Amino acid sequence: MKEYIQLTRPFTLIAPLVGFLAGAAIGAGGIPPAVSFLGTLAASLLNAASNVINQVFDRQIDLINKPDRPIPAGKISISKAIVFSVILYLASILLAAVVNVYFFAIVIVTALITAAYSMPPLRLKRLFIVSNFAIALPRGCLLLVAGWASARFELADGWQGVLPFMDPEPWLLGIVLGLFVLGAASTKDIADIEGDRRFGCRTIPAVLGIRRSVLVITPFLVFPFVLVPIIVLLPAEPLLTGNKLILTFSGFFLSFWGCITALILLKNPSGLAGDGNHPSWWSMYFMLIIAQVLFALAYIIQ
Repeated sequence: MKEYIQLTRPFTLIAPLVGFLAGAAIGAGGIPPAVSFLGTLAASLLNAASNVINQVFDRQIDLINKPDRPIPAGKISISKAIVFSVILYLASILLAAVVNVYFFAIVIVTALITAAYSMPPLRLKRLFIVSNFAIALPRGCLLLVAGWASARFELADGWQGVLPFMDPEPWLLGIVLGLFVLGAASTKDIADIEGDRRFGCRTIPAVLGIRRSVLVITPFLVFPFVLVPIIVLLPAEPLLTGNKLILTFSGFFLSFWGCITALILLKNPSGLAGDGNHPSWWSMYFMLIIAQVLFALAYIIQ
């Protein structure tokens, strides 16, 4: 089982898990209901499925960039990896159906996006800029909205006929996280430039090169979080109902953190092309997790 666990890339499942629970806490206005924890499992399985299917269709690229992964190393066959991915997708969809119809709809949309990202004929990973949106939408924006919908449906007695997707609150916070992921997602592509170029994947680093892609990434580490205090403080009618002090602090704190990360990137952009994870990548990954936690705290602590 070690190779199958490795195939799911378990460390990358932490942010989706935290993000879903954060969305549920925002929707509940406090501790999420029990059904949201079932949704968390569904979201984690969906992310694991997308990781597996991505490695199936990236096997030739991984032979160049990451030869120690289970598939290029010959530890797991292509057919077994495909079956494993299908099982994970189906388990996620079935669990989502148990939670509620709105969460189920988001899971179906997300599953289609993640499959289209990796699989031909669409294989969105090949398309310049489009690949970033295909990552940012499910992993940044829709994840938080999914958690929010899982909690609100449970607490509002079936929404009493009101569609949950009409509430702008989870979408505003989801867009902030989505914009951050939109830029930050390219940092992992820098290490994969050689394989991506050889097999026609037009990622931002593969097209622009390392230094110019870092300049493109940098604003996305700062400006999305600047939007949070603006959304909190400017409108006469509050668009976000969480604790204003925590939300405002979150925006300024994360913007400052983003500036520091950007400086690390700009100081040593070529370090991203190494075999290991660049310090700025670790910083960005934990930024995403801390942002999710801070947004949740703003609704737990009223």
